[in-house]
Amino acid sequence: MAERLTISDVASYPRPGMDAPGMVGFTPDSSAVNWLHAADGGLVRSLWQIDVTTGARSVLAGPGAEAPMSREEELLRERTRTRELGVSAYTWARDSAVPVLMIPGPQVRVSVDGEPLRELAGSEGALTPSLSPDGTQLSFVRGGELFVMAVDGLSEARQLTNGAEDGLSHGLPDYIAQEEFGLLRGHWWSGDGRIGYLKADERHIAPYPIVHQGSDGVDVETHRYPFAGGENPRVSLRLVDVASGEDAQLSLPEEDGYLVRVAWSPNGDGGERLVAQWVDREQKGLRLLAFHDETSVTLIDEVQEPWINVADDAQALKDGTFLWSSEASGFRHLSLHAADGELIRSLTEGEWMVDGTIGVDEDAGWVYFNSTRGSALERRVERVSLAGGAIETLSEPGGLHGASLSKDGKWLAMFSSSLGSPPAIALVATDGSERRTLYQSEVSAPGLGVAPPELRTFSAADGTTLYGALYRPDDDGPKPLLVAVYGGPHAQTVLDAWGLTVDLRAQYLAQQGFLVLKLDNRGMAGRGLKFEAHLHRQMGTIEVDDQAAAVDQLVSEGTADAERVGVYGWSYGGYMTVMSMLRRPDLFKVGVSGAPVSDWDGYDTGYTERYMGTPQNNAEGYREGSLLTHVEKLQGRLLLIHGGVDENVHFRHTARLITALTSADRDYDLLMFPEERHMPRDQAGLEYQERRVARYFERHLKGRG
Repeated sequence: MAERLTISDVASYPRPGMDAPGMVGFTPDSSAVNWLHAADGGLVRSLWQIDVTTGARSVLAGPGAEAPMSREEELLRERTRTRELGVSAYTWARDSAVPVLMIPGPQVRVSVDGEPLRELAGSEGALTPSLSPDGTQLSFVRGGELFVMAVDGLSEARQLTNGAEDGLSHGLPDYIAQEEFGLLRGHWWSGDGRIGYLKADERHIAPYPIVHQGSDGVDVETHRYPFAGGENPRVSLRLVDVASGEDAQLSLPEEDGYLVRVAWSPNGDGGERLVAQWVDREQKGLRLLAFHDETSVTLIDEVQEPWINVADDAQALKDGTFLWSSEASGFRHLSLHAADGELIRSLTEGEWMVDGTIGVDEDAGWVYFNSTRGSALERRVERVSLAGGAIETLSEPGGLHGASLSKDGKWLAMFSSSLGSPPAIALVATDGSERRTLYQSEVSAPGLGVAPPELRTFSAADGTTLYGALYRPDDDGPKPLLVAVYGGPHAQTVLDAWGLTVDLRAQYLAQQGFLVLKLDNRGMAGRGLKFEAHLHRQMGTIEVDDQAAAVDQLVSEGTADAERVGVYGWSYGGYMTVMSMLRRPDLFKVGVSGAPVSDWDGYDTGYTERYMGTPQNNAEGYREGSLLTHVEKLQGRLLLIHGGVDENVHFRHTARLITALTSADRDYDLLMFPEERHMPRDQAGLEYQERRVARYFERHLKGRG
């Protein structure tokens, strides 16, 4: 890469140094590390294995030829924002006597006891395939029905469910569960040959059509999209015995709500029980349910104001006790509970948060987790005894650190990065006896011709400290300022992480003479529920105030030119771009808004109602939080960008905004990509977009071009 960035650099993925291995884990016997990696630095990945003892490396599965992707697979990839191709996932059977490896794809591939991978005939089009714990069987969904087949390939796939139709499926989570709660699987194996699965009925939700206007043929897809305040899918939890086919419905709470997590859990006497997390429609209450036969008992009944965030920290131990996390103190912390749900002890506490559980070594009695105990801008890898006591930090100071834990508890595959250091992966002995580098990116900030942004603090109107990142041009003096905004809940953008350094749009714009600011306003994640809760029922207000306060501070310092301030962002950041221009037209003169939500009544139930309530019980909040309410205040230059087949933030949002702008006689510019979804992927389109964005700011903030 040249010392001066080009538009082609800005539009290219993966970012320099961000081609690090992904899905890092250990084999079931803890003898090797697995990861997905493209050795050429691209997006097409293979499955690698690294021997823990010898360090020997091998490719278990090459990327293979790219096969056509079904619409269902395409949409599942959208839920996880996946760009990578080739081998996209892998799974080892949990409790098999010999190693059994499964790789999903156009046809599922399996390897038993080290044999070469082979395709399973009859698994074509399998969605969310899953191995049974003993590795002898495979379950998957096709055509809305749940199937099972032997991995030896000697028998055909057997259908376990019936009755699927448009809007009714078995074994798959609905859109809200996937997009807003991260539930990407809808069927779960027990160790004794039963499968818990979801039945999702969306037939009562009107189909929402999306027309592919940029394709040669006529192509219309329909989605059962539940709009805020409207009806949700009706989801039930069922249990089927694979051998007998006996199928039963399990008892869930009768009120409207969301089934957000399901798993099999040891019950302490050698058996298993199915457990699930249920969140009520208001998203203030969460229940952990355990099922016995077809009925349930409540193990945890938690009520949280102003909303409850769902986490992935719950983990059952062999003796029936389980690990749990809660934000009851305002910060997420871990606790240990008895099999009946009774609290045994709290394991962590303080004005910092646990940011995910890594794993539990039951034999040694350790819980491994990520935390913000050092700083909200960092992530540590730490551990605490199940018996309680002092917390041990295992990662080095500064930066972002995460890890995978081997099943035997002896090793961590620890990955790390910082503003000045690209991602690296080390094999670390949990007893502290050994540390070996497994992967280290060769790129560097000086080699890319960029400098890490400056991390600094700003102050909100109420005195709250806000963290920002500043990309500076080479020369001094008041500069035209661009605010790169996201602003929404459940996200943190300012961190001591390499990803911030290789934000090449920000770096390119800084090289063109712009000062670029990223700021995490009140309402964003990483600093506890109290910080996040500032925007409760008032989206589009407090976030704009904080962004404006940071701009004012830069202006008062003589760093930024008050007459030349622009803003850009995508999704919630697209919404924030327009709202900033509408609420503070005196400050924000030029904006580039990608995929903005124009009115929250047009977004989904699970996300919107968590933060805003419903349009019925918070009419004023919805009215004030709508871009459509304020369009007449637009004074600056606004470029709207949207994908025509965006199934998340529908193009309808931009269309409604255009209609309102027209009625208010306000000028705008439009860049539409007819065949792109929520996340642009086409390289030529990305380059065109980045060129248009840069030109827009050059023309309207500098008077050039």
